[in-house]
Amino acid sequence: MHLGNLSLLSKAKTRSISPENFTGEKGKGGMALEGTGASCARGLGKDGSGLGWKVSPSIRMEAGETRVIADIEGPGAIQQIWLTPANVRWRDLILRIYWDGQEHPSVESPLGDFFCAGWNQYAQVSSLAVCVNPGRAFNCYWEMPFRKHCRITLENRDPTDHAIVYYQINYTLTEVPADAAYFHAQFRRTNPLPFKEDYVILDGVKGQGHYVGTYMAWGVNNAGWWGEGEIKFFMDGDKEYPTICGTGTEDYFCGAYNFDGGVVDPTMTSEYREFTTAYAGLPQVIRPDGTYRSQTRFGMYRWHIMDPIRFESDLKVTIQALGWRTEKKDRRYLPLQDDIASVAFWYQTIPASPFPPLPDRDYLEII
Repeated sequence: MHLGNLSLLSKAKTRSISPENFTGEKGKGGMALEGTGASCARGLGKDGSGLGWKVSPSIRMEAGETRVIADIEGPGAIQQIWLTPANVRWRDLILRIYWDGQEHPSVESPLGDFFCAGWNQYAQVSSLAVCVNPGRAFNCYWEMPFRKHCRITLENRDPTDHAIVYYQINYTLTEVPADAAYFHAQFRRTNPLPFKEDYVILDGVKGQGHYVGTYMAWGVNNAGWWGEGEIKFFMDGDKEYPTICGTGTEDYFCGAYNFDGGVVDPTMTSEYREFTTAYAGLPQVIRPDGTYRSQTRFGMYRWHIMDPIRFESDLKVTIQALGWRTEKKDRRYLPLQDDIASVAFWYQTIPASPFPPLPDRDYLEII
């Protein structure tokens, strides 16, 4: 859907899954008699049972529980997901999506990172594909077609406490074009990045598809500028050298000059400047507070919606972590050993290669 075809009539059927209608079945919303809002709805409704009065607006997930939050027979497409969690760290909720009965997930990511919020702290994101709005409201608008079946799960990795999750999954039941590919998203984290090694955003992709976006949560472990590194896209048999090579980290995320307007404009103070746009952004800069928050942390996204990176057989994506050494003359780059996490977004044919095992809870913890 887009503004150019929004006026056209369609035989597609609109459905929505939420705690008020777990199956998305027609005419079955708002019928719960039990749920997280039941006590608040007592005395309401025709018989005082609360029926139809926000009895089940959310779910409670116990420690260690995995819950199926959507189980849909196709063909169709996910069109929008809204979700907000409570009483849980965002990296303790793991989102997984499975297409057409595949054994392995095509989407696997901590919840916050999938929604461009990798640091467990709110920052406004206003883009076409992902929006994060006040009250830590996570929204995504990636189109996710499926032909036979869609299954979406959430896992609560907290070993001792429950999570509360509000969500709405809006989808359509409709025919899917033969050339439509399947949505994928993969999380990775390396902390610290080994000296003189590139950070791997994505590897092991086999099949035809196109790469559509990158989110990165980047924590620096050195003083000084950290974004001289180049992003590289190795595709369709590339080995030592890539087909696409960027010119700098902030350049790839559609910024310039260290994300610092004061570098080139004497009327501006020298500081990182957050921005969030339709296709790219630096929505989050977490600055040191002088005590226990000792390092600067960044959240960045870049969507290839207008410029998808197409591949025919395979794809690997890497980025360098580069700063500057302190020489006064003939300065050299400094390979950095930063805390870097990412989510890669792409479409491809299935079956797809299984993802590397997701690291355990301790390795993903944000400290």
